[in-house]
Amino acid sequence: MADGRMDMNHLGDPRRLHSCPLRVVVLEDDVLLRDRLLLPGLVDHGFEAAGCGKAAELYRLMLTNRFDIALLDIGVPDEDGLTVTRHLRAMSSIGIVILSASQQRDDRIHAMTEGADMFFSKPVDIEVLAASLHSLMRRIRAEAQCGKVLPPSLSSNRVSSSWCLETDGWCLLSPCGVVIALSVPERCVMRRLIAAQGAPVRRECLIAELSSDVYDFDPHRLEMLIYRLRRKVAEQSRETFPLLTARGMGYVFARGAVEARATG
Repeated sequence: MADGRMDMNHLGDPRRLHSCPLRVVVLEDDVLLRDRLLLPGLVDHGFEAAGCGKAAELYRLMLTNRFDIALLDIGVPDEDGLTVTRHLRAMSSIGIVILSASQQRDDRIHAMTEGADMFFSKPVDIEVLAASLHSLMRRIRAEAQCGKVLPPSLSSNRVSSSWCLETDGWCLLSPCGVVIALSVPERCVMRRLIAAQGAPVRRECLIAELSSDVYDFDPHRLEMLIYRLRRKVAEQSRETFPLLTARGMGYVFARGAVEARATG
């Protein structure tokens, strides 16, 4: 990435990126962590992601590309992440998230003092990270629209009476305001179930959303996806998730329990 261009291997399907144009630049000198976990993980959750290993490369990238969020490792070779944080905060309102091997409370406080919005200790759960980045962008955009921090009753994090799909389906928002980031297959299934408006959806229809060859798709993969989705939502939201099994047919998302919202 020394030439400042975006790594196109991590941009994913252009149609998918167009539907959710949140752009993240990742400053991380651990190549395996950056290229095998962070970048593909972010793309799988609807982000457009580019990576670099040095602060100088980050600055060059930002001269020719627009980013919504910078994910910064503290310990990079040419300039520490806290100094980068201070420089970025001085010249922009970009979302800044620190990723560090440190578990120290003082390091977290120092990062927030320098202008970081969030701080994560390694190793990081990619689903928690993705949900946090989506939540951060919703807050930043709400503040930009109003010119100030919104009270909870008026912000985009407001409590709803129903489950909501946001950021073009990449996030599921619980009635209590918990943001759950969805992977590509989870997003496909949820969008199809919600489009049915409370009617049962046959397994074959859901499989068609996941594969171009329904006859070569193992139905147990769909069952496992539904199981993992239910468990993830239950663990993260602690709320009743109305994704039900329609016996002998498929699955149904309880009518009136969800609404689709186009945000960001």
